[in-house]
Amino acid sequence: MRPARRVLAALLLPILAGPSCVSISDAVKEAEAAPGTINWPEDYDPDSASFFVHNKIDINAPPQVVWDILIQAETWPDWYEGASNVEVVGDSAMLEEGSVFTWKTMGLNFESTVTEFQPPTRLSWESRRRVIRGYHAWLVVPTEFGSTVITDESQHGFLTYMQRLFQPNKLRRLHDIWLAEIKAKAEAAAESS
Repeated sequence: MRPARRVLAALLLPILAGPSCVSISDAVKEAEAAPGTINWPEDYDPDSASFFVHNKIDINAPPQVVWDILIQAETWPDWYEGASNVEVVGDSAMLEEGSVFTWKTMGLNFESTVTEFQPPTRLSWESRRRVIRGYHAWLVVPTEFGSTVITDESQHGFLTYMQRLFQPNKLRRLHDIWLAEIKAKAEAAAESS
């Protein structure tokens, strides 16, 4: 990002996003400091995103347990309030390399395509509509006590500006809920095995 745009973004982001929003540069620094980083396509680099959220959580369960929960996309609506009508296109109900799935999130219907699939550590998908497009990445990092799960989303398009003005923390809150539910499910599964 050019220095003038970076300064402008640093000045405007707190105003547009609200007080509890982490700046893009701080979130990127935190994500880059993790043992492993998100493989961002050039078009979705967080430094040039119109909207970016970063969430993470520590989970007392191994990466494979977390992964097995995450890739069962059609079950998300059973336990995550931010997803409904999830259908994986094809023979498998679980996500895999190149999977296409349809779903409703943030009040909009999307068709998403899995672009990165490296069990049990990396999962990413791209979602496109005429007025918004996004790249959602998951990183499951092994730790001494289980896993750290990072989920980042980078967006572009007209609706991202509306989102920053009227619902700046909604996506971050939903991702926090998603991570908390994955944590509860993974820790329960690890404890029972």
